[in-house]
Amino acid sequence: MDWKHLLAYITGTVDQELLLRNEYLVTENRMLRNQITGRVRLTDGERKTLAAIGQKLGKQALEEVAKIVKPDTILAWNRTLVAQKCDGSPQRKAPGRPTIAQELEALVVRLAQENRSWGYDRIVGALANLGYTISAQTVGNILKRHGIPPAPERKTTTTWKEFIRTHLDVLVATDFFTAEVWTLGGLVTYYVLFFIHLGSRQIQVAGVTPHPNEAWMVQVARNVTREEWGFLSPGQYLIHDRDGQYCPAFQQLIDTAGVKRVPLPPRSPHLKTYAERWVRSVKDEALSHLILCGEGSLRHALQAYVAPYHHERNHQGKGNVLLLPSTNQDPERAGPMQCRERLGSLLTYYEREAA
Repeated sequence: MDWKHLLAYITGTVDQELLLRNEYLVTENRMLRNQITGRVRLTDGERKTLAAIGQKLGKQALEEVAKIVKPDTILAWNRTLVAQKCDGSPQRKAPGRPTIAQELEALVVRLAQENRSWGYDRIVGALANLGYTISAQTVGNILKRHGIPPAPERKTTTTWKEFIRTHLDVLVATDFFTAEVWTLGGLVTYYVLFFIHLGSRQIQVAGVTPHPNEAWMVQVARNVTREEWGFLSPGQYLIHDRDGQYCPAFQQLIDTAGVKRVPLPPRSPHLKTYAERWVRSVKDEALSHLILCGEGSLRHALQAYVAPYHHERNHQGKGNVLLLPSTNQDPERAGPMQCRERLGSLLTYYEREAA
């Protein structure tokens, strides 16, 4: 037998064996598919694999072997893969001038918001000082996209944040908070009225009472407006809510003392955040850990908290420093370190003794 006949014999044998294998796999796949109910969920990787093989087989061959999905679906997967591979849209550049960088656009918006009187040209000049070149028309387009009006309209309005920042040194806020106190008559709700100077964060507890009536409020107004040692002075602004306890007599005394009242809109605790934050501090750090028995214990707890609040507690909102550091807290001292405690170790601070 020559080599040509031998090669034909071997090739025919291999082809016959491959046909038998394929026929077996197709028959087995059909049996298994008939036993599966519902759709067969395929991952993206499995779809890509079937699409690549199906494209080589062609639709006619797929109709004989494909049992999971239709041949048209497999070929559609292949067309999608080819389209994604040949998609050059991410590399396309938009026609016209290049867009403004997000960093520069954010800077333009910041300058306009922080300086309400600055016009387009003034913003352009400020950006030029920082090394950015931009036209006034581009500044106007950016502000328009962000809903920021031109300077003449921006100057006529003032946000609450700007008002607080501008008048921080002359602003005082007042508010009430309650504390439950055990008395001989049972559990009684006491009202604590306090004032906080927003610039320095100093606190004055104006009074404690279970009945904040008009006479009590009038006496508080007299105390805080006294020229010698009062907490309020002429030229300051007093922020308060519309609680009915701020009676007309109280308001009249405050106005007579030359203090400008700023009543807040109803249901707006976010406009007196400094006062609200102090209420949370005094409750979380002191009052919520104590069982108060009698008005005297409440006054003692408040006094014991306000003193370290001013002289011994670091305030993150003021650069993490003490508000009113005392002379015996000089960090240059070389004496031994001592831990001081208040309210039964609820409040602690550390200092060095004199050598």
